[in-house]
Amino acid sequence: MVSFISHVTIDARDPYALSRWWSDVLDFAEDPDDPNLPEHEECLIQSADRVTKLLFIRVPEEKAVKNRLHLDLRPVADARDLELDRLRALGATEVDDRRTSDGLGWVVLADPEGNEFCILRSLAEVAAGQGPPTC
Repeated sequence: MVSFISHVTIDARDPYALSRWWSDVLDFAEDPDDPNLPEHEECLIQSADRVTKLLFIRVPEEKAVKNRLHLDLRPVADARDLELDRLRALGATEVDDRRTSDGLGWVVLADPEGNEFCILRSLAEVAAGQGPPTC
């Protein structure tokens, strides 16, 4: 027997606001049969195919230390640096720039509540021969 990941849960001071922010980042939507509201303790968003889900749960404390788990995002269409500009415009803040002079690497960002995540190169950039298929 094995298990599968039902969803990824993220602690939040304001689950509604953070779920809306991540919806914009990932083009995710709430469940139309169970819409999120500002007063909800839990807010779920999901990919269009309903396979990938993020659940934001209200907690009383602010984020205090580095995440032990984080999301690595890969742009769907644009190059990493164009997606980086879009994420900054949405309100992401840069934590660490791990890009290298040869075009490889990633950038560590934080969402509006300080949760870290990374933006990697797009698959098109990887396919174009810009280094290994990971970061």
